[in-house]
Amino acid sequence: MICEKAMSKLKILIADDEEEVLDIMAKKIVSQGYTVVKAKDGEEAWEKIQSTVPDMVLLDLNMPKLNGFEVLKALRSRPPSDKWQPVIIISARGELEDIQKGLSLDAEHYITKPCTIDDILKGIKLMAKLIPHHMTPGEINDDPTSTT
Repeated sequence: MICEKAMSKLKILIADDEEEVLDIMAKKIVSQGYTVVKAKDGEEAWEKIQSTVPDMVLLDLNMPKLNGFEVLKALRSRPPSDKWQPVIIISARGELEDIQKGLSLDAEHYITKPCTIDDILKGIKLMAKLIPHHMTPGEINDDPTSTT
């Protein structure tokens, strides 16, 4: 069983081009004990994914420079590490075609806007609980969600 304290050590990258939305999400997620890395566009998101190797990624789709689908495709085709990095798409694009595309690119979860911060926190907690199930034996001792 994963303890809440270990789950809260997770580093989460949030990518959204709406500064107010980004700041509100970051503030609330930090208040839950998580570490947050912010990106204001897709290019910055991809750079920070490579440089900070977050435990989880929250991606908006409609961003300048690179859209969320492009960032997700880059992450899945050129992962910065061997660890599993769950991706939650949080987007106003709620058409079935967009959801199917996100999932076909290996996003783990898709939340449509408008949504509540509680919806996002539930998604984060769900993904955090799944991280240990995707770990290799070598990662178990290094990962903050490990109970060993």
